[in-house]
Amino acid sequence: MILQIAARPLPAITNEKTYRVVNPATGVVVEEFPTATEADIEDAIASAHQAYLAWREEPIEERAKVVARIGELFVERAEELGRIATTEMGKPLSQSKGEARYCRDIFSYFANEGPVLAGDQPIKTINGTRAVIEKRPVGALLGIMPWNYPYYQVARFAAPNLVLGNTIILKHAESCPRSALMIERIMKDAGLPEGSYINIFANHSQIADIISDPRIQGVSLTGSERAGAAVGAIAGQNLKKVVLELGGQTLT
Repeated sequence: MILQIAARPLPAITNEKTYRVVNPATGVVVEEFPTATEADIEDAIASAHQAYLAWREEPIEERAKVVARIGELFVERAEELGRIATTEMGKPLSQSKGEARYCRDIFSYFANEGPVLAGDQPIKTINGTRAVIEKRPVGALLGIMPWNYPYYQVARFAAPNLVLGNTIILKHAESCPRSALMIERIMKDAGLPEGSYINIFANHSQIADIISDPRIQGVSLTGSERAGAAVGAIAGQNLKKVVLELGGQTLT
């Protein structure tokens, strides 16, 4: 059975400061951030692609060490991360800090198990010769993340891909700019090479351009069916790998 969804274009954005912190209790705008320029987008794509060419050559055990350190920093900075998330999306502080700490478990799991999970998988052959399934990195990936779990959603996308050797451009929800910047800072402080993880405040038309760029090898989105239909259509037109989590249903 094939489910077909009519693709709709992503809605245009005219306000250049769409990324903003809004107090959930009062509706007051606390801080605004400018949308990325076209030059910012090009720099992000070029940097992520160049970083991938070097990051993929690092032994997976070395990549795993960096990923493990990312998880440790989420715990060390849980207090600050919690305050940021609570300010941006209204989650009780205890839950915000708990989410940040839980990210350590995700990064730790892939740091510890990644080298095994990514190992060659032998398969039977007809004539007895040796054949294996290899799990190899593909390149720079775009992640489009939602507001409701600003740290957890990023962690489960970023951790396995960074261990495998891919690099990431991350477009977070417009209502979580401080969370997005804090995650990027953690990635850098943990020792990820420059360009391996890049946060962008992109608008919807820029997202389409990023997916279409030949240097981007795939896209992962968690969001609405409407957004998934649009992103899936663009990815399909450009023969890009795509993972969509839409209302709890994951489509690949």
